[in-house]
Amino acid sequence: MDHTAHHSSRNTHDYTGSGEHHGGHAGASWGTAAKATLHCLTGCAIGEILGMVIGTSLMWGNVQTMILAIALAFVFGYSFTLFAVRRAGLDFRTAIKVALAADTVSIAVMELVDNGIIAVVPGAMDAHLSDGLFWAALLGGFAVAFLITTPVNKWMIGRGKGHAVVHAFH
Repeated sequence: MDHTAHHSSRNTHDYTGSGEHHGGHAGASWGTAAKATLHCLTGCAIGEILGMVIGTSLMWGNVQTMILAIALAFVFGYSFTLFAVRRAGLDFRTAIKVALAADTVSIAVMELVDNGIIAVVPGAMDAHLSDGLFWAALLGGFAVAFLITTPVNKWMIGRGKGHAVVHAFH
């Protein structure tokens, strides 16, 4: 497959949805935005769940557990992009810059929404890992975060920001 065919307007990596960049200001497709958001959500979910499990297992309080969960969400969220661009041949320092540029806003919005939902659901902050309420609030928070973060990613990608910076390395 030649490079031109690979980046046709039907490919989900086509950030403009039309095959043209128009100076980086054309709109991104919803499919591309959803894929970018799912990529971030996967890393965030792994980190956040791991943080919740660790904090709860160590019998930490809510604040300490949430800080750990958010920190690990960023670490795992960034690591997915970092490893992908390292495999594409970028040196470590450049790969870190790309991961930070690609994921910071997306992860931040996702964590703000997800943790905000957990904080406002009655009893969710005090629920244990074995409680259905804990998992319902956490997974519900992820779902709402996905719905809110996808338009943010669509807007950023359409302007050559966020996950658009990773596009050149796929």
